[in-house]
Amino acid sequence: MSEYGGRPRKIAQESDQDTDQALGRDGVDRAPEAPGAPIELARLRARPGQASETRVAPLFAEAARDAAAAPPKWAGKARAGLKALVGLVAVLAATAALAQYVVVGRFICSTDDAYVRTDLAIVSPKISGYVDKVEVVENQHVSAGQVLARIDAGDYLLAVAAARQKAQTQDATIVRIKAQTDAQEAAVAHAEALVDSARAEKTRAESELMRVRSLAAADFASRQRYDQAIADRDKAVAALAGSEALLAGAKANLVVLKSQTEEAQRVRAELETALAKAERDLSFTEIRAPFDGAIGNRAVEPGQFVQPGARLMAIAPDHHYYVEANFKETQLDRLFPGEKAKVFVDAFGGAALDGEVESIAPASGSEFSLLPPENATGNFTKITQRFPVRIRFSPQDGARLRAGMSVVVDVDTRTAPAHGK
Repeated sequence: MSEYGGRPRKIAQESDQDTDQALGRDGVDRAPEAPGAPIELARLRARPGQASETRVAPLFAEAARDAAAAPPKWAGKARAGLKALVGLVAVLAATAALAQYVVVGRFICSTDDAYVRTDLAIVSPKISGYVDKVEVVENQHVSAGQVLARIDAGDYLLAVAAARQKAQTQDATIVRIKAQTDAQEAAVAHAEALVDSARAEKTRAESELMRVRSLAAADFASRQRYDQAIADRDKAVAALAGSEALLAGAKANLVVLKSQTEEAQRVRAELETALAKAERDLSFTEIRAPFDGAIGNRAVEPGQFVQPGARLMAIAPDHHYYVEANFKETQLDRLFPGEKAKVFVDAFGGAALDGEVESIAPASGSEFSLLPPENATGNFTKITQRFPVRIRFSPQDGARLRAGMSVVVDVDTRTAPAHGK
């Protein structure tokens, strides 16, 4: 009999068959041995005839769970090594960061409140009229003096023609007055000759009167001749006075004509200025580019009526870009013109460009706003202000830049010029 007591043999045989099925046809245990399984369980599995399926199966399941839950011996060592490696890397990273700060970082003033700027020119007409043609499109590159748009020039051509005709009419007036002046000069010369003749006649008449008076006193001349001599003398005096008056009138007319000539010449100069203005207005019918650059924000179309000062388009100059970096007021004591800077452009994947501090604004941005802040109130919250700092590039470095790009600026305060420290 087995150790199970007086069990019938038939039951023992069935139990042996079930055990054989659990262990395999050849009676060898196929289940994986779990580390740390009880010795009794191993004996039971090694002796298939001593246990039934109902008692061995739960033991197998419990042993499998214990084997899965128990970590292998090398797992704890690997975990400890990994923790040590992570700690070492963290220490090395902290050491490198501290060294970077001590050597470089503490000398760098940085801000991400920075943008690329350029001096955009707003193209506007100086005269009014209908737009006849627009010669450029958006983003087109133009050269200095290139025609951007044309305004209907009909009225301005007529104005030029009228001004030119007025100038020609005034030229004719000047010629006429000049001829009158020449004639008047001849009249003055004639009057001077008459005065000379009258003066000679007066002298002769006075001499004749003196002779007749002497002869009349000696009774050698008649009274009638004496009276005639007196009359001739008076007549010569009157003729001389008339000639002198005629000469004075001729000279006065000559002065008037000369004044008219000068006036006509000044009017001619005014008409010449009016003609130049009309021609200048005509030239404004062609709106030209003030410098080399690219067209943007075009807001004009053919047929549109424009007024002086209306916004037609904008033009950005070539290679004239700079960065406006807004640094905090607490950083300004370390910033000086001439310091070297690194500009990291977001649009170029953070590529760095070399720059230099050009100038620092005289006031914060809030001072130039439409409504400057008024802090003289009962409630006050201190806010750190920012001041625009201009960073310039070389023309080659700024070739790919566009106004409005976001950048990060690092200024190396170690490069401050000696006079700025």
